Amino acid sequence: QVQLVESGGGLVQAGGSLRLSCAVAGITFSRNPMYWYRQAPGKQREYVAFISSGGSTNYADSVKGRFTISRDNAKNTVYLQMNSLKPEDTAVYYCNHRSSITTSYWGQGTQVTVSS
Repeated sequence: QVQLVESGGGLVQAGGSLRLSCAVAGITFSRNPMYWYRQAPGKQREYVAFISSGGSTNYADSVKGRFTISRDNAKNTVYLQMNSLKPEDTAVYYCNHRSSITTSYWGQGTQVTVSS
């Protein structure tokens, strides 16, 4: 059974930093790419970042240069380091694993609130 559990969210002032974690179980973590998404109130869920099994990364333009995705295969965990946070980064953040084109797994999400 695939399980993804996010943690690390919270309330932070603009300009601050947070590190999100996503603990993954039920897959061969080291062989799988992972994603971070976010959903702000009243908006659709949007892509944030990607990391391949080999460590290659990609970011949405809105977070490029401020956020860093990384992984620790020994801990089956993917991270999202978020620096220079802005109020528009306020959202529920989700990690995501895709086992196929049609099958996708999500965690429960972790709330990030950035005050101005």
